[in-house]
Amino acid sequence: MRTFQTHTLKNGIRVVHNQVTSTKIVHCGIMLDIGSRDESPANQGIAHFWEHMAFKGTQKRNSFHILNRLEVLGGELNAYTDKEKIMFYASLRNEHAERAIELLADITFNSVFPKEQIERERKVILEEMSMYLDDPEDSLQDEFDKIIFAGHSLGMNILGTEKTVGSFQRKDFLSFVKAHFDTRKIVFTCVGDLSMEQVVQLAERHLGHIPKTISRRTRKKFVGYRPKEVVIERSVKQARCAIGRAAYRLADDNRSAFYMLTSILGGAGMNSRLNLALREKHGFVYSIGAQFIPFTDTGIFVTSFGTEPGQLKRSIQLVQAEMQRLCDEKLGIKQLANAKEQLLGQIAMAEESNINFLMMMARNLLDLGRVITFEEIQNHIKGTTARKLQELAQDMFDAEHLSCLMMVPKK
Repeated sequence: MRTFQTHTLKNGIRVVHNQVTSTKIVHCGIMLDIGSRDESPANQGIAHFWEHMAFKGTQKRNSFHILNRLEVLGGELNAYTDKEKIMFYASLRNEHAERAIELLADITFNSVFPKEQIERERKVILEEMSMYLDDPEDSLQDEFDKIIFAGHSLGMNILGTEKTVGSFQRKDFLSFVKAHFDTRKIVFTCVGDLSMEQVVQLAERHLGHIPKTISRRTRKKFVGYRPKEVVIERSVKQARCAIGRAAYRLADDNRSAFYMLTSILGGAGMNSRLNLALREKHGFVYSIGAQFIPFTDTGIFVTSFGTEPGQLKRSIQLVQAEMQRLCDEKLGIKQLANAKEQLLGQIAMAEESNINFLMMMARNLLDLGRVITFEEIQNHIKGTTARKLQELAQDMFDAEHLSCLMMVPKK
């Protein structure tokens, strides 16, 4: 069973730590409650660009010194940006933990955004955008987000556009950081063989001096989802399809049960209903899956697959049929028990990863104000009834409220 402890610095930055005595590696990170949804159409992509620029120079290090600082010890330094978060994180041997924490604090709070590095990294991000456009799976998801969250920043591409990325100057980064920084919405998270006292001491040393900062910015909530059917043409051989809708928010009481329903429909297991129907029975797809991603005020449910263009219409019909079957038929006692055990097993395996647990603790603290334990999740899942799953299916899989995006080869 995972145990963790929390501590709040005087400036509002929270610390959460899970001591694991069986590992020689410490994972640590700084997560900020800032993401692409905090952008406007005029500066979309700036959060992701900022994440890149954090590695390009601070008040006391250039880009080479940042990249070399942990790698000479066999460690790793990384980062990511999503719709609601930016995270900088590192992994290396326990005895070098302070080196990682000091570096993370430096790149998070002391970036100087060198002008020459902005120009160089601009080219890198434009190449990343080209690579994303060449990957139909990635671009399908982003196009579907645009449909589900039409007119809202949740529907904007995390990478931004060629126009916005091409326009950013040093002053834009400084302005965005100043407007959104809030020490109450920053978490330092750690997993490794260090005591809580050691972690708090290191956090106080390297993060405690950061001035307390409060941002008055508030996120615009998403409302007004409307189902749509959209066809776009791309230079692809295989047709791709996404079917879904806006879904439950992170704190919704239906969240755990809907995770289970999504897993039954198209989860990671080869025994998901969609995989059995489209791959095993008909051979229409190589892979097909469904996922539910909750945000703080809304969520998104999507099932996606690729198939030969001539099989697209029939494949969509099969997906709709499996959704309708979950609406019409309650799970049997054995089916329900198996679904619960399968999901609990998948969650337990994910929690075995120290780096996954690192990120989960930070995200929970920022979004829910506390860390959700495996035991709580287990109780929610075990308490889910067949009737509840059927009700959720009838609510979320209603064909009239589903959107469909088809990406087809150019004629």
